[in-house]
Amino acid sequence: MKANGKAIKYGDNVDTDVIIPARYLNSSDPKELAGHCMEDIDKEFVNKVQPGDIMIGGKNFGCGSSREHAPIAIKASGISCVIAETFARIFYRNSINIGLPIMECPEAAGAISEGDEVEVDFDSGIITNITTGESFKGQAFPEFMQKIIDAEGLINYINRK
Repeated sequence: MKANGKAIKYGDNVDTDVIIPARYLNSSDPKELAGHCMEDIDKEFVNKVQPGDIMIGGKNFGCGSSREHAPIAIKASGISCVIAETFARIFYRNSINIGLPIMECPEAAGAISEGDEVEVDFDSGIITNITTGESFKGQAFPEFMQKIIDAEGLINYINRK
């Protein structure tokens, strides 16, 4: 399984309140959430994101409130993968549970620039910055996580069993 797209980059401590502001939590519609994704830190995000793009974060990505709405908004916006130095643990688990691939790789997160073309191989954990030719070794997903992501989330995975 692979993802390929342009990098959209953010810094450290991107919390769930800026991924999807609390004023939109009265909706659970993924398309509506996607329309407000990142708007408090990047008003242009919804206009520039394209299906398959890859979000890059720094340390502690997804910190703050434990809301599933945040990874749902990111996934529904078209982002195919989030790469960060580190993730808040609850955000990490919520992302896997809704089928959003995320990968910790400090080297890649630091070296990839906004707009770079990036490819992620989930089977091997290899992240390639196609723009610069650099490759990085991230943590490959265990087989059970790949199955959850392939099923588009934990509920779908369970229902298929």
